[in-house]
Amino acid sequence: MGFESPQVHAVQVDIAWEDPETNFARVRDLLGRAPVKPGDLVVLPEMFSTGFSFNVQRTSDASGATLRFLEDLARLLRVTIQGGRTLNGAAGEKARNVMTMVGGDAPEQPRPLGEYSKIHPFQREAEVIAGGDRVMVYPWRADPGREIKVCPVICYDLRFPELFRRGLDLGAEVYAIGACWPSVRHAHWRALSIARAIENQAFVIACNRAGDDPAGSGGLHYAGGSMVLSPMGEVLGELGEEPGVLSVPLDFGVLDAWRGKFSAWKDRKL
Repeated sequence: MGFESPQVHAVQVDIAWEDPETNFARVRDLLGRAPVKPGDLVVLPEMFSTGFSFNVQRTSDASGATLRFLEDLARLLRVTIQGGRTLNGAAGEKARNVMTMVGGDAPEQPRPLGEYSKIHPFQREAEVIAGGDRVMVYPWRADPGREIKVCPVICYDLRFPELFRRGLDLGAEVYAIGACWPSVRHAHWRALSIARAIENQAFVIACNRAGDDPAGSGGLHYAGGSMVLSPMGEVLGELGEEPGVLSVPLDFGVLDAWRGKFSAWKDRKL
């Protein structure tokens, strides 16, 4: 039996406002119906357990419940998983909007793979969230012979190509974007995701949320539109507005061949 290409799964969940337990159940249900296999990569949206709320006293994962949920999923499914949450800052400091990564290749003890703090808080978000200062990559053991470098990205970060270039300098082969990107700017979401794949000659997993925020919080609508893109910017898979899981196999031979044939990523001067 030949080796199967590793898959990525973008979980486009309708996030219940400030309700982690409901959101955990929704994610479990969606993944329970997806073709997930050991070794795959699962990407969840920004702040997937609470929604994009500025009420950090309610959204902060002070109890560690969201972290434990990610660890349990990684262990149960034997996957690498990336999901967004908020964390309280130290005394007198703002909170952080983070992506937490966990590896489940050793099911008895999930591996912490790092935590990325959103570098670019979006407008009013900056009143309660401190911007991070470090681009990072983490290892995804996609197959026994290769460890893929994944660069985590959070929502508004997508508008800043310098972040992606720094990820490329760190060896990124995949960019995994978790977002709460509203429908009013959906055309930008799609265009920017495709551009980032093309200009960095890398796979892009663009995982957005579905659904609506409550009226009292601004009532934003989210159009979903999660995508997986090839290093040439081809759309390998795309969801509509409804909740679901986008599952796509990635062929890293395609990435190697394209970077070898058309070496724009090595030819830059600035």
